[in-house]
Amino acid sequence: MTGINFLIGELTAKRLGLLCEFVPGAARIAVLVNPANATNVETTLRDVEPAALAMGLQIQILKASTSSEIEAAFATFVRERPDALFVGNDAFFRSRSVQLVHLATLHKVPATYALREFVEVGGLMSYGVNVTEALRQVGVYTGRILKDAKPADLPVVQSSKFELVINAVTARMLGLTVPASLLTVADEVIE
Repeated sequence: MTGINFLIGELTAKRLGLLCEFVPGAARIAVLVNPANATNVETTLRDVEPAALAMGLQIQILKASTSSEIEAAFATFVRERPDALFVGNDAFFRSRSVQLVHLATLHKVPATYALREFVEVGGLMSYGVNVTEALRQVGVYTGRILKDAKPADLPVVQSSKFELVINAVTARMLGLTVPASLLTVADEVIE
């Protein structure tokens, strides 16, 4: 067995910690997952629940697998106001990035995402693997196989470059100040 592990799900606890550092008074975190992707839900909850417990956070699980269910999940924010939102890693959520970012901004909920694409369209922050670097590793692997390397002889490679991306404009819109501790470690701050 061989391949590239993007390590997106394994960064859940770190993402939650960075979100709490950004929003220090946060006590209630909504966690958005896609029930159509049971493996991702299981992985996300397995990682986020103990991390939240260790940080003294309450979590509220929200499920959405359609655009209308995303709208319904955000509608609950009117009744049950979370301090922040943790968006699970999911291909469907990636395809709905503009909708998710728009709703988080509309409801004035600080949110964290696994991929920088969300921050580029106005999301507050992301922490995750540098996808460009990971795809470069895929290309290197493909090249090795095309040069007659046996896939079974190649090791599993894990992503090793992670990035914290912060949207300072969104932070100001939400009335947040980017902590100096995050500014010093951020790979990119969008102004």
